[in-house]
Amino acid sequence: MRGTKTSAVLVVASALLLSGCASGGGTPSTAVASACETLQDTLRDVANGAQNALSGVGTPAEIQATLEDYGSRAAELAEKADNPDVADALATVDEKLSEAAAFAATIPTDAEGELAPDPDALAEQQAAIQEAADKVKSVCVEPTETSGY
Repeated sequence: MRGTKTSAVLVVASALLLSGCASGGGTPSTAVASACETLQDTLRDVANGAQNALSGVGTPAEIQATLEDYGSRAAELAEKADNPDVADALATVDEKLSEAAAFAATIPTDAEGELAPDPDALAEQQAAIQEAADKVKSVCVEPTETSGY
């Protein structure tokens, strides 16, 4: 159910990214603000979901698959972004999620089969994801030109 909701939000965010300033209704500022707000909401969900996956339960392979799915979603958004700064920032989110997925695959388990990640390495992965998501927020602002997103 959660994946369906996230997918629906992703579709809306993608549509708004594509429409951006090119939409005929409203002013460019309104369209860009709406697209950025939706994109930021989607990215917050992706970043939070990825961070929770790293801290959550499951096997390393399940966590890796979840993070790869989040990375695919960020990559889809990057492909649809008209603004090169936004596209680059989204590509960085995808990159950090891929790195986190690779990290997840190496998380050891203890004698009881529980995940036993290095807390510092785990925190580093989570911080990298959040930093990349925050970068999208900083570049997804009203453009100085009317080129759109």
